[in-house]
Amino acid sequence: MRVSEMIARGRLVLEDRVAPGRVVAEAGRIARVELDDAESSGPWIMPGFVDVHVHGWGGHDAMGPNGSLDGMARALLPRGVTSFVPTAVTAPIDTLLEFGDRVRRWIQVAPEDGSQPLGFNLEGPFISPQRVGAQNPAFVRAPADVPFREIEPLLATPNMFRLTTIAPETPGALDLIGALAERGTWTSLGHSVATADEAMAGYDAGARATTHLFNAMSGVHQHAPGLAAVALARDDVYTEVVFDGHHVDRLLWALILRAKPAARLVLVSDAISLAGTGDGRGTLGGLDVEVRGDECRLVSNGALAGSVIALDSAVRNLARFGAPLPRVSAAASANPLALLGVSDRGRIEAGLRADLVELDEGFEVRRVMQAGIWHEGPAPA
Repeated sequence: MRVSEMIARGRLVLEDRVAPGRVVAEAGRIARVELDDAESSGPWIMPGFVDVHVHGWGGHDAMGPNGSLDGMARALLPRGVTSFVPTAVTAPIDTLLEFGDRVRRWIQVAPEDGSQPLGFNLEGPFISPQRVGAQNPAFVRAPADVPFREIEPLLATPNMFRLTTIAPETPGALDLIGALAERGTWTSLGHSVATADEAMAGYDAGARATTHLFNAMSGVHQHAPGLAAVALARDDVYTEVVFDGHHVDRLLWALILRAKPAARLVLVSDAISLAGTGDGRGTLGGLDVEVRGDECRLVSNGALAGSVIALDSAVRNLARFGAPLPRVSAAASANPLALLGVSDRGRIEAGLRADLVELDEGFEVRRVMQAGIWHEGPAPA
């Protein structure tokens, strides 16, 4: 082995199968993939996880200062998240502009020993006041009431403003969805009471994804299907799911896996800053929340308020549920990257970034390789 080489060995989760072998990395890239039956008893090796919808982790808030973003990136990496998109909650327009500018500047100096940021995501403010979920209703706006020039600064840097959640039935939504798509920012439909026709119109206008399926949206009804039904029925749209066992009942997991094409399912955490810190109280968008065990809820009404998992938990839950590992891996890596239009990572393939996750038999993260450098997994509980 050359001094500059790093090797991951075990059961490689490839695009179409699981095969024993080794991944050889050089200069931060995958140099070779060597299949070898001798590695059949080794750990699982997956591409690094990519979280496109995460509000915080480890006590660090995505909407906090640079130090908080540093802490969030460093807290996510041991969980196998090698790339992420810091996500804002619904807030005043000025606050969102400041958030976007802060992330834009921070990306230039983001820590090398943390998960790599790929831009930013805004979950609101153009959502339905009838489906705010854990968002602050005081900051919800209708697209028709906000001149495009007010949000245009968010688009100042290409490939930075990656995603935003919009309710397609709100006044001016379709025009905004189209205008953003023309400029390379994709809309995810969510926090919505859309009818099936309104949801279809949103996707046809340029929306590309769906925000945390089933949560804070019109659902599946035999006479009045809503956004969730359309998201499952349309094979061309990406669909986020929070596989924590609380956001979507496990009984529905099989339905989701059968309905969505393998290339369109996207695992997200929707994690908040309290994730990874144990039981306690905090705030989300100015609202009081409380963590008990493995879930977080609004103090005011008990509604779910994001999650307290990272993507390693979602991967573990879905793998233990019995989903094929190539499909689990794609939902955690290749698919979110395809949604963003990022093609230099997310698969075990020569020439791509050497972002890998080593997991034990029970799918617990042992080590994480980012750009060819190994990092330890989470400390034992």
